[in-house]
Amino acid sequence: MAEGGRPLRIWAVSDGRAGIEAQALGLAEAVARIRPALITPKRIGWSHGLGRLPWRLIPPGAQAGDPVGPPYPDIWIAAGRATLPLSTRMLKRAAGKTFVVQTQDPKAPLDRFDLVIPPEHDQLSGPNVFPILGAPNRITPERLAVEHARFAEQLDALPRPRVAVIVGGRSRAHDLPRGKAAEMAAGIARSVNAAGGSVMVSFTRRTPAPAREAMTATLAGLPGVIWDGTGENPYFAYLAAADAILVTEDSTNLATDAAATGRPIFVLPMQGHSAKLARFHAELARRGVAAPFVGDLTSAPYPPLVETDRAARELLRRYDGSP
Repeated sequence: MAEGGRPLRIWAVSDGRAGIEAQALGLAEAVARIRPALITPKRIGWSHGLGRLPWRLIPPGAQAGDPVGPPYPDIWIAAGRATLPLSTRMLKRAAGKTFVVQTQDPKAPLDRFDLVIPPEHDQLSGPNVFPILGAPNRITPERLAVEHARFAEQLDALPRPRVAVIVGGRSRAHDLPRGKAAEMAAGIARSVNAAGGSVMVSFTRRTPAPAREAMTATLAGLPGVIWDGTGENPYFAYLAAADAILVTEDSTNLATDAAATGRPIFVLPMQGHSAKLARFHAELARRGVAAPFVGDLTSAPYPPLVETDRAARELLRRYDGSP
């Protein structure tokens, strides 16, 4: 509880993009599972294209989107580059009365934050740094069960093994051109056909249209469903209903989400390379959580990854002033 026994007031601050917002909200929700809290999402942007500038050069007065002003929250949890012009100034603006948390590597002076929670593969260290494997997320057993139930009529009749195929796309380090996507889909189809199973396919906003088309052309011939981006998003239901999960190698979020289920995870190679993500996938493999996709759809069980809860406990320990 905060002062006077009231619930903690937490702001989850991001630019509103799904993957970024999920980190801030996921950590805030994990805190609220431990201690009563009221969570307010804040989606911010920067006017006149100023968001493309280095954070030091962006004046806070140019902030757009949801209002960010006093009374400030007890805990500020922010994710993403767009939040840095505010996060780096929040300790001063709130006169030290707001506990300021930043996920990811902020690439800013660490003394501007009370706590930084980056992925281990960023190799960031410091007295106020608490690295975790992967990224904070919003997945809990309860949420998976609820989302599965919402789509059960569509998914439970699919032949097993049910294979969730979660496809990212273009990033700074990776790409998924049509030829690579077609090759990827052909490998998936061979394995699913051999196992007598089905697919549940979800693309992301970063999946290039030619890659989406190439994969759909092949995977549509299998039993299963391919979400076309309209209607309610079945992403969490696909994870919950899956007997195995295939994720592309370009995203920390996708693999972390999958690892929260405890289901076998296989990583799909793309065009390009990231040393940081290679370290991440190597650690997942070391822990028996994930392996490169080579056609097999079975692996040994592992405990679901609960790094978000671990980070939330550390956040509250530091918020309470424990040494």
